Amino acid sequence: MELFQQFDPSDLIKRALAEDVGQGDITTAATVAPGQVGRARIRVKEPRMILAGGIFLEPVMRMTGAYPRIIKLAEEGAELKAGDTLAEVEGKLAGLLTGERTALNFIQLLSGIATTTRTFVDAIAGTRAKIIDTRKTHPGLRGVEKYAVRVGGGHNHRHGLDSGVLIKENHIAAAGSVTKAIENTRRIAPHTLKIEIECETLAQVDEAIRARADAILLDNMPLFDIHNARSMAGGILLEVSGGVTLETVRAIAEAGVDLISVGALTHSARAVDISMRIEAM
Repeated sequence: MELFQQFDPSDLIKRALAEDVGQGDITTAATVAPGQVGRARIRVKEPRMILAGGIFLEPVMRMTGAYPRIIKLAEEGAELKAGDTLAEVEGKLAGLLTGERTALNFIQLLSGIATTTRTFVDAIAGTRAKIIDTRKTHPGLRGVEKYAVRVGGGHNHRHGLDSGVLIKENHIAAAGSVTKAIENTRRIAPHTLKIEIECETLAQVDEAIRARADAILLDNMPLFDIHNARSMAGGILLEVSGGVTLETVRAIAEAGVDLISVGALTHSARAVDISMRIEAM
């Protein structure tokens, strides 16, 4: 899938399997005859889920020696419900059993992120705003978690500290003021990068506008101030962050902001409930 081709998950899968399998799957070695083949079906147990991470199924099972043949696999981004068959795969039974937990872990985590993202995206439908993620990801999993956000219909903020400028409250404190922080950053930042600055008050918003910030992040501002900031900022890109929930996100979007960042997409998304059943052939 095009969205997934910007990174190679092979190393991630190898690390996950090394963590789970160690020196070998003792239980499977004791219960499965050498060369025995089987079929695995993965079914959904949620009222609604958005599939992300199904593309991990084949490489995981290949690395565990299942020699998998995918019979059925729902598309990334597909909306599924309880009882739906997410995937069906045939192969060496031992490999299917050994790879089960690792494959399901990836699918459950990433689908949870995609499902949560889609819920937020649906909540602001018809507004100008976009739902975006943050850097509040699980260490080592940022690439795949941000991928899951895109599958769910959201958008990505910067991937890391080297992919964008975001001056936060501690940077402002270190520089001495909003204006000094922006001026100092402009001296070293490449011309290709926009300068975004976090503001906690309307006074800071005014200072950021006068210092010619390219984008302003409104941090934990009440809705009334968000409306005022929109009037003040003109065409400057406005992002809202901090404490955004499904109950508040629609009103924030209707205030006319451009971006709404939600850390909960990745740091608090609940893994979806799916199960895999295997039968010998």
